Amino acid sequence: MILWRRVDQPGHESARVDRVGEGWQLAGTAVFADDAGPCCLSYRIECDAEWRTVRTRVSGWIGQRMVALEIAVAADGVWRMNGIEVPQVAGCVDVDLNFSPSTNLLPIRRLNPAVGERAEVRAAWLRFPSLALEPLQQTYIRTGEHAYRYESAGGAFVRDLQVDGAGFPTRYPDIWEREGE
Repeated sequence: MILWRRVDQPGHESARVDRVGEGWQLAGTAVFADDAGPCCLSYRIECDAEWRTVRTRVSGWIGQRMVALEIAVAADGVWRMNGIEVPQVAGCVDVDLNFSPSTNLLPIRRLNPAVGERAEVRAAWLRFPSLALEPLQQTYIRTGEHAYRYESAGGAFVRDLQVDGAGFPTRYPDIWEREGE
């Protein structure tokens, strides 16, 4: 379990990861300010035993807009959001929730690169605040026992992440940090 606070605007998030049957579940709630008004987004991500996303549910609100999404991934790599196929993210393995640092845990746990190794990931990115599902090329370079360099958007976005033993980012510079640190 972890509790983060936003450092760039008011907000907090709490998340936990649990073994469920043969797979894993990552669940949490983010409460934060946005231009649209107060936001409260809860999520539950179900993964198989190898940390591949199987199903994601996101609910809550962004200002006055209610949110209720179900994202499912079929065995053949076809993604659907609320029952509608999203072909641009076909073949992606991980979901990435743009509003949360928690989903960095998924490729970190799935790939577990050695220090110095680089891992390329194409994630199904749930963009905030539009909640459109888009492909996002990501790179994770393990720079230390509990440290990764994260890059996305062709290197336009780069952050040096500190993670705990579970793989949760404890420090996501300029955006999130673990409460109490």
